[in-house]
Amino acid sequence: MKSDVIPSTWLEQEGRRLDCGPYLSGAIQAKLLIDGLRVRKDPLQTLTLGGIAGIINAGRISRIWVNDLENGIPFLSSTDILQADFTYLRPIAKRVAQINPKLIIHENYILITRAGTIGRMTYCRPDMDGMACSEDVMRVIPDTNQIKPGYLYAFLKSPFGTPLVTSGTYGAVIQHIEPDHIKNLNVPRLGDSFEAQVHQKVVEAAQLRTEYQIQVQQATQQLFVAVGLADITCGEWHSTGPNLAFTAKLNSPASLRAANFNPRFQELCDKIKSASYKTLGNICIPRTLRRGNRFNRIEADPDYSYLLINQKQLFWQQPEGRWIARFGAGSDVIVPDGTTLVAARGTLGESELYCRSEFISGPALERAYSEDLLRVIANEQVMPRGCLFAFMRSETAFRMLRSIAVGSKLQDHHYAFLPHLPVPYPDPNTQQAIHELVVDAYEKRHRSNVLENEAVAMVERAILEGV
Repeated sequence: MKSDVIPSTWLEQEGRRLDCGPYLSGAIQAKLLIDGLRVRKDPLQTLTLGGIAGIINAGRISRIWVNDLENGIPFLSSTDILQADFTYLRPIAKRVAQINPKLIIHENYILITRAGTIGRMTYCRPDMDGMACSEDVMRVIPDTNQIKPGYLYAFLKSPFGTPLVTSGTYGAVIQHIEPDHIKNLNVPRLGDSFEAQVHQKVVEAAQLRTEYQIQVQQATQQLFVAVGLADITCGEWHSTGPNLAFTAKLNSPASLRAANFNPRFQELCDKIKSASYKTLGNICIPRTLRRGNRFNRIEADPDYSYLLINQKQLFWQQPEGRWIARFGAGSDVIVPDGTTLVAARGTLGESELYCRSEFISGPALERAYSEDLLRVIANEQVMPRGCLFAFMRSETAFRMLRSIAVGSKLQDHHYAFLPHLPVPYPDPNTQQAIHELVVDAYEKRHRSNVLENEAVAMVERAILEGV
């Protein structure tokens, strides 16, 4: 429980507001510090396109989902804006965006979650241009004639900007903020040269994330093309409709669940087996194709802890996690370089993360991972790990993994079937090229985080030093 003693003048400044949020969040301290800077301060609405019109709450919509991009637009939820890979966003019908054009976002927009968990932010990178975004996300559209968008984003995301954004939160069960709550937020102007430097780092980070996205998609495509195949799409999977009233010969007594033998799944396996392939069990290091062990989660100081990442945050651009004591976690929570982690417990909803995959490299190797993640670790003498990830992230692998699900509410993989899943197996030179493409993509992704964090730190340091 947090507590603090505050001066009565703060109550006057906040209109005699008596809920504790603004007083304990650091918002008032941030406001006082910024107001005390000997630099020009501009209200946010004077820096956005069209004034208050440049701070947008898109309004409620009817969510009409489609299965392919011919009839839809990739749709970002308030959680999706934090993700790194947008390949498999669920499309919303184009006519929904035609009815409400405010749903569409563009490059250089600043997105701020405005309902539920307030104040999480993302800078719109080039490949997000033209996507649709939830009404639970506020759009801030910088006026580029007034301010550099990257600098405005870095300030809003800083330890001084974020408390000011969230200080206007209202609501009991589900909290919200509105454009009116942040329109007069003061933005310190720290000089054209300084703001340009910060902006450049944010823009470079956004470009690197776009390049990461392009390269991991290319890696998956090249893997399938190399063996004369093509990855399926979500629309192709659903176009055949649900498989009902079929017959199947049970070669294994391990399962009587009909979904484990559905014809669509068998067709995917047969398609891969028609080309060069190896089974997942033959590619992976023995006894590593499994979920993690359970362990005690004991919160501790970061100096004695691992940052624990769960299924949800695994796919975020910058996971937040929680710090857990090393002595209670064991060594199994740390995974080797190039491991593919698969969300291994969940439900079968189309927008759920269950069976999606992530590649672990660079700074991610220092984190701990929950027991709900399947460890897929290739024997590098058989297949480079980046190449295996290129397959595991595909729509084909996603549908195959979901087809071997078992369980009632929460699904898990059937471990009798998992090692027998076929994986395309091109020639060694192609495998190595795909691996290097994936590794380079993730190096760019990690570099983008460094640049963005540097931009935010520059703003924070300048404010603390009083410019």
